[in-house]
This record gives sequence, structure tokens and C-alpha cells, in this order.
Amino acid sequence: MKAVGLTRYLPIDDPRSLEDIELPTPTPAGHDLLVKVEAISVNPVDTKVRAPKDKVEDTPRVLGWDAAGTVAAVGPDVKLFQVGDPVYYAGSITRPGTNSEFHLVDERIVGHMPTSLDFVNAAALPLTTITAWEALFDRLGIAPDGADQGKSILIIGGAGGVGSIAIQLARRLAQLTIVATASRPESSDWCRQLGAQHVVDHTQDIPAQLLALGLPQVDYVLCLNDTDSHFPAMAQAVAPQGKICSIVENAGPLEVGLLKSKSATFVWEFMFTRAMYETPDMIAQHKLLTEVARLIDAGTLRTTLGEVIGPINAVNLRRAHAQLEGGRTIGKLVLAGF
Repeated sequence: MKAVGLTRYLPIDDPRSLEDIELPTPTPAGHDLLVKVEAISVNPVDTKVRAPKDKVEDTPRVLGWDAAGTVAAVGPDVKLFQVGDPVYYAGSITRPGTNSEFHLVDERIVGHMPTSLDFVNAAALPLTTITAWEALFDRLGIAPDGADQGKSILIIGGAGGVGSIAIQLARRLAQLTIVATASRPESSDWCRQLGAQHVVDHTQDIPAQLLALGLPQVDYVLCLNDTDSHFPAMAQAVAPQGKICSIVENAGPLEVGLLKSKSATFVWEFMFTRAMYETPDMIAQHKLLTEVARLIDAGTLRTTLGEVIGPINAVNLRRAHAQLEGGRTIGKLVLAGF
């Protein structure tokens, strides 16, 4: 089967950083689905895993943690899917990735694809949707049924992949007052189109901008960009007994003592946790993606597709990685077809 992989971890402008390769088609076992991949999207985790380091792989490593496709074969323990089912999912960081014609994935982290979307639009959703859903409803404890209606949330990095779906979930399901951050007119417009009532600039003084909006403190903060530099502002902005969640690993120690007098919570979200540790509630991601498909088909949520790069090959994947590393992407980057 065709695939894109690496054996060395190189700068993305090096043609050897991602290369077209041929690999054997895998065989499903246990709870695995063998999926014929039709479309993929690229996430910051792809660029972080590929980032230059002194390491050489004995066999090519395939990256990629988003896919939409069709079930081509099933393992003997599969109960949720049949051959021919259209599916979408984000996979596991501990297994080979989705940048290949065929891919193995555990059925418990796979969802039936929205019937109203094609593969391209569906591929934009899984990883960022799981991340946003878990961050808002599992980690921050926000009620998805509107029981927290009227409370406020600051979403730092609103125009990226996770922010694009988090804004929709926070507005349309939780019914929160949303302050998103963006630093350019086009990204600000994108946040407002998705449902943010307010947009502030994360390159400027965030607490001062919140004060100017009449929201000196917010009930929740979701950090999707540079935890280290934004932590003091988040600590200042969060309300007493409020909650902060970040998906971006810190480079240095965080001054968590800033949260003590407020009895504020700081929590991480990592959407690979359930698959990595095969937690007892691993099937929650199947249920989550199934519910999101229903919400998409009902018109409650929309795809977060930003741009279709082209067919799935090394040249286009290097272009997508470079674009993400540039830090100016709106929505999701998708590649389709081999």
C-alpha cells in the first residue's frame, strides 16, 4: 500500500523529512478495523512528533492522527461496525498513523461518519472535536445540556482547529458567553462566524481587554496556544473557584501558586489518553464521535475545514506541515485521495 513516512527527524524543508513509501497492507485482529483511508487532516501533533531530533527509525514511521474512510475488513472481536461503513476517527499516538492507504484502528475510538458530510469535510473533525469535547465537558466539567448557560469562557487561540469546534460546542450546546482570542482580522471574523460573542487579541493584554468588555473575570479558560506565556493572564482572568484547561504542554515550570487564593483548578487535556492507556471508558470516544455526527447532520455543528491541500503524498504533507508550523492557519488542513 502507498504511505508517507519518515526514518529521520528533519526540518520540513528537507525533502527527506517526509517521503513516499510502500508498505504491506496490515491485517485486523481483536477490536481492530482495517480502514481504507479516503481523506486525512494534519494537526500540530504531527509537526511536534516530526520535529528535528537525533533519532533514526529502523523502519519507516507513519504519522497522521485524523482520517475518514471506509471499513475494508474487521477483526474477530468487532461489534460496532461492518465492512463498508463510512467512519471517521483520530487514532492512537502509540500506533502507526493515518498517512497510508489502509490503516488499523480500534473500533472503540471510531465513529460512524456524519451522513451529510463527504470524506474531506469529515476528516477535518475527529482529533480537534474529541479534544474540544473532552476539554469542555470532561476536564472543565461544563454541562453540555445548557445547565451552565450564561457562564463565561475565554478560549485562547479560537481560530485554530480545536478552537473552531470548541467555540461551536461552547455556544450551541453549553450556551456560554464566549470570548475567543485571535490576532488578525480574518481569524477574528472566523471566530465570530462560529459563534464567539467577543474577540480579543492574544498578542495584547488579555485581562485589560476583558475588563474593557465588562468581563473582568471568566468562569472558564481553555488554552490552545502557548501555556507558558499565557499562564499569568489566565490566572488573573479566571474567576474564584473557576477552572483552566490547557492542551499545550509547558516548556518550563508554571506558577500554579497564582491560583491558590482563588481555589482555581488547572487541568490538562490530551485526547490520546484513553487510547494510550486503554482506559475502562475508552469507548467514550466512539460515543462522542457518534453524537457529534448526529449534531452535524442536525445542522447544530458545522465542519471546521479550512483548506484542501490536495492528494495525500509527501510533497503535499510537507506543505501542510510547513503551513502549520507558520502558525497562521485558520480551521483545518485536509488532504484527500492517494
